[in-house]
Amino acid sequence: MAMLQFLIAVDVTVVNIALPSIGADLGVGGHSLTWVVVGYTVTGGGLLMLGGRLGDLLGRRRTLLSGVALFGAASLLAGLAPSFPVLVAARLAQGAGEAVALPAAMATIVLMFPEGPRRSRALGVWAAVASCGLVLGFALSGIITAHLGWRWIFLLSVPLILAVLAAALVFVPADRPASRERARLDLPGALLLTACPLLFAYAVVGAGEPGANPWASAAALAGAVLAAAGFVLVESRSPDPLVPPALLANGSRVRANLTTVLLSGALSTSFLLFTFYLQDRLGIGPLGAGLTMLPLAVALIAASVLVPRLLGRWGARVCVLAGLGAAAAAMAAIALVAVLGAGAAWLLPAMLLIAAGMGFGLVGLQYIAVGGTTEEDAGIASGVQRAADQLGGAAGVAVYVGVGFAPAVHGQDPFLVAAALAVAGLAVGAVVVGRSPVAGEPRPQAG
Repeated sequence: MAMLQFLIAVDVTVVNIALPSIGADLGVGGHSLTWVVVGYTVTGGGLLMLGGRLGDLLGRRRTLLSGVALFGAASLLAGLAPSFPVLVAARLAQGAGEAVALPAAMATIVLMFPEGPRRSRALGVWAAVASCGLVLGFALSGIITAHLGWRWIFLLSVPLILAVLAAALVFVPADRPASRERARLDLPGALLLTACPLLFAYAVVGAGEPGANPWASAAALAGAVLAAAGFVLVESRSPDPLVPPALLANGSRVRANLTTVLLSGALSTSFLLFTFYLQDRLGIGPLGAGLTMLPLAVALIAASVLVPRLLGRWGARVCVLAGLGAAAAAMAAIALVAVLGAGAAWLLPAMLLIAAGMGFGLVGLQYIAVGGTTEEDAGIASGVQRAADQLGGAAGVAVYVGVGFAPAVHGQDPFLVAAALAVAGLAVGAVVVGRSPVAGEPRPQAG
């Protein structure tokens, strides 16, 4: 399960440094290339809840194997893509495979480990592997693109995906017999949930482009609002909604998922700000920029060892607040370095703080979001939490980076603007999660 999580996380960021090579090879400009990143993250995030529901209805093992197979086939297609439209289609298929496989994988872990120290440790490993995958994606992208070519960033993952598929066949327990009464899947809700962030990202990113058509961005934004309203309407009338009302009635989970959106938005923004500053401001090449971010991966591994112990001692809510505070301090440090024009070494404190923010914040939020789940709803609860994480990251990049680097704010340092917006979002998250004690969290231990 951790290997699958790592491969999926790597695919979120591994294309970033390779984008110029992809564009040169396939004859595509920079604006269109953003869909190689956004298409994967938004499609995966938008369909995650449908994937979670599939796991609950059809069986976690069956769903896991189907999602892994789709993800592997799409990775092979991306590596062999003869044209840019085929590459984008393959990235969309990768996102769909992730959406099917990942909730089943997380639900398997949740149900294997009871609430308490064992689950805290398991979720700590799960979050650390995802975080390391996101960061190592940058380094791997530079190394593979420089020495093998951009196609191998997809092709090298295929044998590892086959290994995950084989291991899942051996180690994941067989599904229980399906119930005679099987609920229907809410496909309209899933499509609307995916369309909303796609249109929103198109509106925000497109508005920041020089010479952009404001009417196209306005129409996309209106479409995003209509899709969101349609999703609420469909869910309220569906006999088998994508998100069961009981899940939304749990205030602790709702607060945890909302805070996950805000924290993931800031964390994803920090990755791009690191990359932009190292390459655009300091002129460091792709390989050097990727290697410069390796201390962040090392710090995340250290956090994965420390956080599970402190989660049981402090409680999930305190860990989340500590993570939010660390992430806010990291964004402030990035802004300060950018304003002063300091060298790459001065980004190290920000990287360490980002590692703390991811380690404490995301692990604590995952624990809260899946607390109290059962065999019947573990998959959908995991899918909602992962959707909040992934869609929050995509939305955060679109808003914070899109606004910060838009021509409309010229005259202001774009790193300062993006960081300030992220800090504001983190402050809102701290208010949301800190309003009241969170049910289902491990009780703080004395000493």
